[in-house]
Amino acid sequence: MNDDLEAETDLAEHIFLLLDALPDGCSEYQLIQQLRERDDPHLPNLPLLDPLVLFRTHFLVFNALYRLRDRLWQQRSHHLCISPLRLQLGPYALAADQLAEADPLRDYYLDMRNLRDTDKAEVERLLDSFWTRMYGYRNGDAGALDCAKNRRAALEVFELDEDAPSLDFGCIKRRYRQLVSIHHPDRGGSTPRLQSINLAMEILERYYR
Repeated sequence: MNDDLEAETDLAEHIFLLLDALPDGCSEYQLIQQLRERDDPHLPNLPLLDPLVLFRTHFLVFNALYRLRDRLWQQRSHHLCISPLRLQLGPYALAADQLAEADPLRDYYLDMRNLRDTDKAEVERLLDSFWTRMYGYRNGDAGALDCAKNRRAALEVFELDEDAPSLDFGCIKRRYRQLVSIHHPDRGGSTPRLQSINLAMEILERYYR
């Protein structure tokens, strides 16, 4: 158990150092890529196209982000803005009393049982199965993966037409913000639905950027 806690602390500290060097912030995907490029031992060293690996990587990063945000707020040193589209350190004064409010997403990611108890079947249920089924990932056969199918499935989550002439990353970001606003648990939405939106955004960001 102590080893787990030490690993979690290390990941949060690594994330702080990376974000501190990026005054304009970065996306979740960019952060994960930087951590993986540095061979961070606290993240799965497996292809992110496997939905279970993607979920676990996402969960560990957000767990570390929320713990880091709490720590920085207690120290009155920074405010950490957390979303898959933008992770950014800012002055403590901007934090105000935000952390005093109930945050269902924070509660979800800080409960490590949600990581331990979530297997591949549960990931598919979390994501409603409509885009994880598109991976075609079987028995570790990387050749079965189809990036075009992943993109189409993620666009389906966003209810966007892949053939629309106006479709670009700017359009995708605007749609992402709309969906988060609609489905955030604080506004009556559900955590599973928001999970599907966040992970679909990671796929689309990889494809379009």
